[in-house]
Amino acid sequence: MIVKPDAENLAAAAKAAGKRGLPPVHLWNPEFCGDLDMRIARDGTWFYLGTPIGRKELVRLFSTIIRRDGDDYFLVTPVEKVGITVEDAPFVAVDFEPEGTGEDQVLTFETNVGDAVVAGPDHPIRVVRDPETGEPSPYVLVRRNLEALIDRKSFYRLVEIGAHEDVDGESWFGLWSSGQFFPVIPSADLP
Repeated sequence: MIVKPDAENLAAAAKAAGKRGLPPVHLWNPEFCGDLDMRIARDGTWFYLGTPIGRKELVRLFSTIIRRDGDDYFLVTPVEKVGITVEDAPFVAVDFEPEGTGEDQVLTFETNVGDAVVAGPDHPIRVVRDPETGEPSPYVLVRRNLEALIDRKSFYRLVEIGAHEDVDGESWFGLWSSGQFFPVIPSADLP
């Protein structure tokens, strides 16, 4: 018998599954139970049945069981898998702390759900530019294939500590973290 998914049952299963750190959602392969009327807005607000979820603890709990398969997002427990809508990225990097300078710099990001992520080879930074406006959308990989959109205020702060480096014979403006340079924009495209 398949039970129609709802947020309360999902939260209880997530809590039980994740008592020690992040649950191993990548190892779970339950049957797909359908889509849940849950949405993560571009600003990181989680909605259930069209209403913002106001309890931070509940949002944090749900954030530990999210998984991306291809272009689709799911909340997964050992016994159920439900589809949700993600407008951009499932997380938002709301702040960061730089340590060191230049090639020795380390950038540690904090997400809206309380994750801390050190940018580097395992957690790269990437920037996508809107083809029409050129507006940048910066991201940092949080875990597996789940990214955080870096919020505007943090991105402006990052630009202040950026550097120009040669990448494959072309000058790029970008960021150093954990010994890796992350290109943001060709230097020639800067005003």
